[in-house]
Amino acid sequence: MLIRNNDKRLSSVINNVGFSGVVLVKREDILLQLAEGYADRANEIPNNPGTRFGIASGCKVFTAVAICQLVEKGFLSFETRLKDILEDVFPFFDETITIHHLLTHSSGVPDYFDESVMDDFEELWKERPMYLLNHLRDFLPMFQNKQMKFKPGEKFHYNNAGFILLGLIIEKMTGLSFQDYIQSHIFETCGMKDSGYFRFDYLPENTAIGYIDNEEDGTWRTNIYSLPVRGGSDGGAYVTAQDMILFWEALCTGKLMSEEYTEKLMTPHVQADENEYYGYGLWISKKNEVIFRYHLMGYDPGVSFHSACYPESGIVLAVTSNISNGPFTLMEEIERDFKV
Repeated sequence: MLIRNNDKRLSSVINNVGFSGVVLVKREDILLQLAEGYADRANEIPNNPGTRFGIASGCKVFTAVAICQLVEKGFLSFETRLKDILEDVFPFFDETITIHHLLTHSSGVPDYFDESVMDDFEELWKERPMYLLNHLRDFLPMFQNKQMKFKPGEKFHYNNAGFILLGLIIEKMTGLSFQDYIQSHIFETCGMKDSGYFRFDYLPENTAIGYIDNEEDGTWRTNIYSLPVRGGSDGGAYVTAQDMILFWEALCTGKLMSEEYTEKLMTPHVQADENEYYGYGLWISKKNEVIFRYHLMGYDPGVSFHSACYPESGIVLAVTSNISNGPFTLMEEIERDFKV
């Protein structure tokens, strides 16, 4: 653990939320690093700075980077229509849906899990066992025959199915599985040697097990039956906190794509809330009309994740966790502590 002597308030927050995970804050050098809780409760194996964690939707940005790379190479454009790439039948989908709409959650396509009206991700797997979802195409029957929610471009509405479609587009354009493309064109480029889309039933060493706590009686269970067996283009990668810092550094220094397309990714394309915007695969926060934070977040049963880049201060942070809450509270405390 590397933690400054004046961080008693942060330690208090960690204890209050019962944090289990890793925190890493960097600006040229490491400013703060700590690991708390157990990666494996049954065997009392503690989390450590190199522990891998699931990050749920926090990895939508990898999908967005992949799309931007393909646009830069001329395989498609942000205005390319969904109907002109995928040959699957979407009987009720609007024919004007574009790549841009999918990237910005403004397509209006029906979702297989609509977070605005559903709050229990586990309910999905009662009728469709999670161990059958081995490939992106396995998700299509869950939404491809449903009606549109609104006209493309009409508004922002967070949508997981849209990113499944983006993953299928990546596979169609490259001839690679989505996971293999991200591994070779993003993880390896960034030096993210410990990250990957690992199967639940074949996790590598030093990977945290996700835990779901029952606050009523203090019992817990793992999230092994709560998520798809393998992550894909809408979420589910495993990373270390250090690897997420490497991702931000690679993104901001042009290792992944040119400055033009990096700027496209990090542009506030749609407004999600009063001071919250969405770029391509990432959230953008403003203060007094000025961007102060680019950030990623992910929540699943037994998973909670936040990572951010602060352009003015040059600080980047990653907070990974194998329980369902805690990182957002810690991120807010770190922002106060470092006055970002």
